Amino acid sequence: MNPINPAAPHDLPFFITEPGATDVLMGVMATFVLLTVLAVGLLFLRLHTLPERIAHKSHKLQFEIVAVLGLLALFTHMHIFWVAGLLLALIDLPDFGQPLRSMAKSLETIAGMKPGAEAEGDGPQEMSVDSPATLDSRPSPLRTDPSSHA
Repeated sequence: MNPINPAAPHDLPFFITEPGATDVLMGVMATFVLLTVLAVGLLFLRLHTLPERIAHKSHKLQFEIVAVLGLLALFTHMHIFWVAGLLLALIDLPDFGQPLRSMAKSLETIAGMKPGAEAEGDGPQEMSVDSPATLDSRPSPLRTDPSSHA
């Protein structure tokens, strides 16, 4: 043990170490600060992904929009995107696709197609007409006689 400087007080606190000795308190505090920074960062990221997790759990249609708003909020630091994503995650938007699918199924049934059958090929599918009348055989309402000019 080194002799204490006569100018130093004789009742030193426990955290003051001798020259050349390991500073235990500094190691403990460095570990504490590192764990605290990691915990706060994890808490921040969990809070930041809250709208996305809410939308994912409830199987929302707008899940992708909420995820994009969360990324925009993360990279631009504009909190309005996060708030918009949270509101979209909490609100149920009506499913406009289901009535449209129902209408398409009904039209396929009326047209004589099997519901859900895809058209073969890239172009529109040609359908046969049961009645012999076509568009060309009907009289035109504008001109009935092609030879008249007036």
